[in-house]
Amino acid sequence: MKTYRPRLVDGDVRDGLAALGGCAIEGPRACGKTATARQVAVDEILLDVDREARALAQVDPRLLLRSHPKTPLLIDEWQLEPELWNVVRREIDDRGKRGQFILTGSASLPRDDVRHAGSGRIAPVIMRPMTLFEQGWSSGALSIGALLAGTQSLEPGHCELALLDYVNRLVIGGWPGLLDANVDDARHFLESYLNTLVHHDINAASEVRRDPRRVRRFLLAYAQLSAHPVPLSTIVARAGDTDDENTSPGRLAAAAYADTLRRMWIIDDVEAWNVTLRSKARLGKTEKRHLVDPSLAASLMGCGPERLVADLSTLGFLFESLVTRDVRVYARANRASVYHYREHEGHLEVDLIVERITDGRWIGIEVKLGSQVDEAAASLRKVSETRLGTPASALLVVTATDYAYRRHDGVHVVPLGMLGP
Repeated sequence: MKTYRPRLVDGDVRDGLAALGGCAIEGPRACGKTATARQVAVDEILLDVDREARALAQVDPRLLLRSHPKTPLLIDEWQLEPELWNVVRREIDDRGKRGQFILTGSASLPRDDVRHAGSGRIAPVIMRPMTLFEQGWSSGALSIGALLAGTQSLEPGHCELALLDYVNRLVIGGWPGLLDANVDDARHFLESYLNTLVHHDINAASEVRRDPRRVRRFLLAYAQLSAHPVPLSTIVARAGDTDDENTSPGRLAAAAYADTLRRMWIIDDVEAWNVTLRSKARLGKTEKRHLVDPSLAASLMGCGPERLVADLSTLGFLFESLVTRDVRVYARANRASVYHYREHEGHLEVDLIVERITDGRWIGIEVKLGSQVDEAAASLRKVSETRLGTPASALLVVTATDYAYRRHDGVHVVPLGMLGP
């Protein structure tokens, strides 16, 4: 057995079980949900491998639960038998106790009203692939939580990670199974992951047979537009840019793909910030397109480290996806949400806005590989000083460079390898 590496969602799982009858851990396949749940579960039902358990769940799901009296009980891949959600909810009501069940799954149910029926009984826990901090690659010297609280200012420092280190981590990704892997190992893992996704997983999640060539073409277009605020129609047009019409998804098919892939936590877009402005600027409403881990995008495009280093434009967008993945995990650990800011027609943009839910305190983040720091800092200050009534708690330019420092205008310049929760 491999040693478990602590995750930032560990606390969310324990808090959920302490407060409610159960918790549901959702996230993409292979992100570590089962391993995390096993840290607190005392018994488990693995529906993806236990045929007898699935058969009993179909006949008498309550009997299945009561045949495992020890709690917390882990029910892994519960979405394979969706009726279990309601049965667990009823069982929680009947028992009247906290910390009874942990549900883990790689896809949400298509009907949100069914899942909302667990409100007040089942705590939702979102789990993404591992951040650089969780993997041990980031020092975490600069804390998102402390910046939101206004209790930390950046001291000058040096990061040991070089550009090629970031490129390698981007290509390998945040998958727990690849913690000690090299680039070649990751290539085989990701090729298998994507093949299973387009040939099997999306069919199981949507309960409709999808053409794997069209799904892959759609995912490739999504990958090519990583970190771009574009409408779905632009992705459809790019996916259809081929001589073979049989591999081109139509608009309706693409919308169905996107819906299913979001429920599978493969697509992980960043919403536009909905905020009241002091100015009369019109805000864009289009999401920024991202896959849940930049390694998926790199694999779909056939980009290894050498190719990315030779194509700094593509590397820049995928580096933003890497930063976005990590910041979203750090933000969630601090009860904050992540958005992007973009005025109509792109006159003024900020890559990431981290807003704390409880009090509206916010951080602005621009992502740059290394150059254009002055331009990024100017954009951050303009949004904070002229657009909003509430100034930012902190403004950051996150880079792939070596040094961290605070500029004369108060903007922090920090390598991603020094950022943490």
